[in-house]
Amino acid sequence: MFQDAPIYHQLVAERGDVPARVRDAATSIRRELDEVMRTGQPSGAFQLGPSSAHAAPRPHSALPPGPHPR
Repeated sequence: MFQDAPIYHQLVAERGDVPARVRDAATSIRRELDEVMRTGQPSGAFQLGPSSAHAAPRPHSALPPGPHPR
């Protein structure tokens, strides 16, 4: 869709392919939701535990790199 626009290539170079990362995140969330709906329990990747408050962010964060407004 945007691949023919030069500004798209510049933004991808600066910020990464955000639409692709969002699609990947959505796919992961959909798989997890399918698992919860099928079994009633989340898989181990999304279970909250005592250490979850200090857990590292997921590698497929939907936010682009760089500073974010608070």
